[in-house]
Amino acid sequence: MPNLTQRWPLGLNRKNWPDFTAAMIALLFVLVFFDVYVSQTLMAWPDVWKAPFAFITDFGLSDWVLIPSLIIFVVAAIAVRLVRPGLYRRATYELALVASFIFIGVGLPGLGVNLLKRLFGRARPELFIDSGHFQFQHFLNDWSFQSFPSGHATTAIGTAFIIGFMAPRYFRLILLIAVMTGISRVVIGMHYPTDVVAGFVVGMLGAYAIRNLYATRRWLFAELPDRTVRFRGAPNLKKVWRRMFQRAAA
Repeated sequence: MPNLTQRWPLGLNRKNWPDFTAAMIALLFVLVFFDVYVSQTLMAWPDVWKAPFAFITDFGLSDWVLIPSLIIFVVAAIAVRLVRPGLYRRATYELALVASFIFIGVGLPGLGVNLLKRLFGRARPELFIDSGHFQFQHFLNDWSFQSFPSGHATTAIGTAFIIGFMAPRYFRLILLIAVMTGISRVVIGMHYPTDVVAGFVVGMLGAYAIRNLYATRRWLFAELPDRTVRFRGAPNLKKVWRRMFQRAAA
């Protein structure tokens, strides 16, 4: 299980990033030799086995994360200018930061993956019989040639880390769901294993990059002298929620 307080995952740092990149490329190269076998095997499962994966795959859709977080951010950003200075204004500001962190942390890596999809233009598994697993249509292509990397895997793993940075107790659960989402993309025939792994890497590194950016500005996070990054929390937002619950219970 990764240490969520480290600046980068998997031992990555400024000095060894070329070696890290080479290792990721080597991993994908090795997985290519298993792409067809794993993909065709999972796609051949009975429908009753595939049904749970067809259900969980929607966790990788970005709309359920991006739309609510964007709405909350816009409303909170407007409210900050309207609410009088004090506890509620500080809490509204913290709410805007949390919403923006979720939106950018999930959305920006997803945008990058969508651009990479069009750049690589890899054929999806359903075209394997006609085109093989290494057929490409660069730049000018439709969804059938946008297999690498997996956008669902990027969104799922990015969501897991973004939430994990703020609420570590839920990280294991959401990470499990994210991994199952990645597997589901292979089971239902939308991606090869290499597409999913690449999506996981982009989503994870993107989440860390956004978290580190927020830490440099001391938005929600702070970088400590030991180079770890800690969640500062949203204390004023917690106070408001606690006050609201107390009033509701009274």
